[in-house]
Amino acid sequence: MIPSIGNFSLWLSIIFGSLQFLFSYKKNYSSFQINKTAALGLILSSILSFSCLIYSYIVSDFTVLNVYQNSHTSKPLIYKIAAAWGNHEGSMLLWILVLCIFNYFLFKLLNKKNFTLIFKALEVQALIIIIFLVFTIFTSNPFERIFHSQENGMGFNPLLQDPALAIHPPLLYIGYVGFSAAFSISIATLKLNNNEKIPWHIYIKPFVIISWTFLTIGIALGSIWAYYELGWGGWWFWDPVENASLMPWLLGTGLLHSLIIVEKKKSLQTWVLLLSILVFLLSLIGTFFGKIRNINKRPYICFRSWQRNVYTHIYFFD
Repeated sequence: MIPSIGNFSLWLSIIFGSLQFLFSYKKNYSSFQINKTAALGLILSSILSFSCLIYSYIVSDFTVLNVYQNSHTSKPLIYKIAAAWGNHEGSMLLWILVLCIFNYFLFKLLNKKNFTLIFKALEVQALIIIIFLVFTIFTSNPFERIFHSQENGMGFNPLLQDPALAIHPPLLYIGYVGFSAAFSISIATLKLNNNEKIPWHIYIKPFVIISWTFLTIGIALGSIWAYYELGWGGWWFWDPVENASLMPWLLGTGLLHSLIIVEKKKSLQTWVLLLSILVFLLSLIGTFFGKIRNINKRPYICFRSWQRNVYTHIYFFD
């Protein structure tokens, strides 16, 4: 029942996202009310969907394929919850949740002076949300069911069973996804007429600061975990996930400094818009880089001893 509600919430999010995308063209009171309903509906439906996945992990509902592949009844509660975003399908759902949260904060910026800019930004943000929802539902649905219920799951990757890594992905994803709001505002700014004098850089700055801060903390936690858990050399000498997350951080640092110059000297405005677009594109690359690496790493032999709670995995790489 709960997984079905979570899956239904994903489809409901597509409806709300489509309403926001379609009615962002019209700049009137009725459009404002529809966008308000859509933004609120997106954040509530995404929270409900992610909560359903978390609940499925907590109660060890092995009728859900995602739970069966990444959890086990003997795992501590913290690792049951962390396993919800410690895989491709769950992490995509986390992406959608954070996207909808930033979409709501983007809507809260709307007023009579900036409605042209924010409406256009909401249109771009809604398009991003719809793309991720369609991708998740049809290719990476975390609520996919299995017909024969299993007594136990396959367990969570032992390398990921660490407190630092349990909170590392959410922080990293807030940093990644937060730049989507700056991206949407930048695209909307490019659509403005020359006679429309809207201080767009004021609206971009808080999203950049929040994203850069969370991305910094996420990278720091990931680096600490990688150092004491994996060590140096061998396959982990060049970890594509950690290196890929560094690229948007570097551009985000340049974007943050450039925004300060725009505020003080009104220069580098075109450069700020370009950086805002590039940093989000690099965030997308960094996210899906990790997905590609995990796909190429296939378990060949897996020995388990449930009594001792010891897992030994042997992998081969393409």
